Amino acid sequence: MARRPLQIRNVLLVTNLVVLALPLLGLFGMRFYETELIRRTETELYAQGAFITAAYRAAVRAELQVAYPGTPVETALDGFGRRAADEWLVEEFPDDELRPIPATLTRRRDRVAPPAPPPGAPGPVDPVSRAAGLYVTPILLEGKNITLAGIRVVDFNGNEVANTRGDREGVSLLSWDEVPRALQGEVVSQLRERRSDEPPPSLTSRSRGTRVRVFVAMPILAGDRVLGAVVLSRTPISLSQALYNNRWPFAAAAGALLVVVLALSWFTSRTIARPISALVGEADRIRRGETPTALARPGTAEADRLSAALVRMAGELRDREEYIRTFAKSVSHEFKTPLTSMRGSIELLQDHWDSMSEEERGRFLDLIESERNRLERLVSRLLDLARADVVRPGDDHCDAVTVASEVVSHHADLGKQIALSADREHCPVAMDAAVLDTVVSALVTNAIQHGGPDVRIEITGDDPVCISVSDDGAGISDANAARVFEEFFTTDRAGGGTGVGLAIVKTLCESHGGSVRLERDGGRTRFAVQLPGAEP
Repeated sequence: MARRPLQIRNVLLVTNLVVLALPLLGLFGMRFYETELIRRTETELYAQGAFITAAYRAAVRAELQVAYPGTPVETALDGFGRRAADEWLVEEFPDDELRPIPATLTRRRDRVAPPAPPPGAPGPVDPVSRAAGLYVTPILLEGKNITLAGIRVVDFNGNEVANTRGDREGVSLLSWDEVPRALQGEVVSQLRERRSDEPPPSLTSRSRGTRVRVFVAMPILAGDRVLGAVVLSRTPISLSQALYNNRWPFAAAAGALLVVVLALSWFTSRTIARPISALVGEADRIRRGETPTALARPGTAEADRLSAALVRMAGELRDREEYIRTFAKSVSHEFKTPLTSMRGSIELLQDHWDSMSEEERGRFLDLIESERNRLERLVSRLLDLARADVVRPGDDHCDAVTVASEVVSHHADLGKQIALSADREHCPVAMDAAVLDTVVSALVTNAIQHGGPDVRIEITGDDPVCISVSDDGAGISDANAARVFEEFFTTDRAGGGTGVGLAIVKTLCESHGGSVRLERDGGRTRFAVQLPGAEP
């Protein structure tokens, strides 16, 4: 089974949608990649914060054992720090249960807060917290050289007890909105605006030129007690630096996009441009008089239909050309015979007028008049044939019984009796009344000229409607039966027949979606016309 060709509108729709999607996918991919860079930084800060909170918690437990010897650590913890808010307390999990903190920041959804405000003056710092801060400070300093993150540790009152700068000048970070929330037991992450007077760093620099900075605040918990908080910050890598660092994978992606564009161009060329070029070539073949062929690979349904239409048109043009050639030859022959006869008679009359008797002169003049009448009938029938050849069916319809009755009445006035029968009172057909009158009259005239006295019209059926005209004449031979619908073929040329009437009937019937055929039934000859029925 042949594959059904695509339609041009579908090809163009798919092509345009893909071309439109390419930049949109690029933009979406860049935005997604930028979000991924931010979340990657957020995840890194969570990981670093988890180790720092564990180290600080261990330091606090150790200092509590020193400060309160003989007192269980859990008892000492109950009076240390502050209790976490109920909504942030984590239910007890089995020891093997994982509790990852998901990264959630996005540039599109999350508001970028202003830069962190200046720290405030510190309050009193508990000795245990101060000692724990001194313990984790070397860890922060060593980790900073690798992670490049800014880290601050505050006690349960918001006073800074350790940082990656290495100074011991305590400040209060309660002015940062993420710190009070972390001291309630909440894990907080947010984006803050980053302002810098430095020029943008180069693509290969370890410095980052992104205009936002990721801040993460994690509570340091021991059961339901908040021992303090860790505040971490890091500038995510910029999109340009990330693209540069991954330039080869992105170059491969760009190459893939180029391949997609080239594939679309090839697809469009194969399905549209190439078939159109082939159709132009077939049209040139028609112009040169050659026979075109249908496209083997039309590509689209429209090109397939156009190719088939070109082949049909070429066939119709060939048939029309052959018809015109044959028609011109027949017309020339039909006109030449009476004209030759008239010219010969006129020359004889001119040369021998004085020597001719009155009877001879009258005979030649009657011959000239007869040939003139024949030429007049021939011209009239040719005009009828030309009109029949250009008639196109419309929305007109008529009653076949009414039209046939009018033809019968007309011939009755001329002394010709014709029998009419119909199986229904009304038989509407899709043909104008004047055109149907021409068809029926031509068949009746042909029956009267070539048949016997018993001419009948029978109307049967509803869709199609069959109108048959029969006579009881001598009949038609097999050789003549094959040619009765040819233009200018007649067996009664001596009786004034032009051989055009049946050709007119055939042309009119076919142009209205009907047909006419010759039937021979015993001694009767019948011409049966079938026409599409119509609504009454």
